[in-house]
Amino acid sequence: MTPPDLDQTILLSLLGGGFATAFLHAALPTHWLPFVLVGRAQRWRLDRIMAAVVAAGLAHVASTALVGGLIVVAGLALDQWVSGLLPYLSAILLFVFGGFYLVRAVIRRPQLAGGPALETAGPAVSDAAAFGALVATMAISPGEVLLPFYLNQAQGGVAVLAALTVVFAAGTVLGMALFTLLARAGWSVLRLERWAQYEGAVLGLALIAIGLLVVLYRP
Repeated sequence: MTPPDLDQTILLSLLGGGFATAFLHAALPTHWLPFVLVGRAQRWRLDRIMAAVVAAGLAHVASTALVGGLIVVAGLALDQWVSGLLPYLSAILLFVFGGFYLVRAVIRRPQLAGGPALETAGPAVSDAAAFGALVATMAISPGEVLLPFYLNQAQGGVAVLAALTVVFAAGTVLGMALFTLLARAGWSVLRLERWAQYEGAVLGLALIAIGLLVVLYRP
């Protein structure tokens, strides 16, 4: 029979490993770069960007937990189906969102040639639409690297799976927030505002590139 202290040590190691994995997973550009780019395009303050980060991070973990629970019930066959389909849905949304910004920048470009209209132009889309798109992009793309934790701990019971979900949420949200803050600070330090006239095109191309990264990155 396994001693209780050993069981507790194993559980703490499992939760610590889950937190570290979730935090490192949040370092992927798909988890922070869209928030920096869209936040600049929408002229959001930091609190608005962080609200989007938290909402999207929790949605990301919620979908991961949902898929993880289904994997526990249905087994590896469902895991393979999810791995093959859902990342492409997330990529499609990024393509559409990025394409909108890119097309809008190309259409607006001739109108901006005669004056500094860009400085007074409003956001490309409504705040609600931009916020919702960021959250949806993360919600329909569960963290594949976290799914094996659920399958491996299927015998641990609901309490262990719930504890894993909590540490996943903490690691993901903290990681996304930290990397978003660092990227936003780096943007200001490098004085990238000089490229503001190209911001719409850069944003569109960047979001499309992130969509490609979602498709190409297969953990």
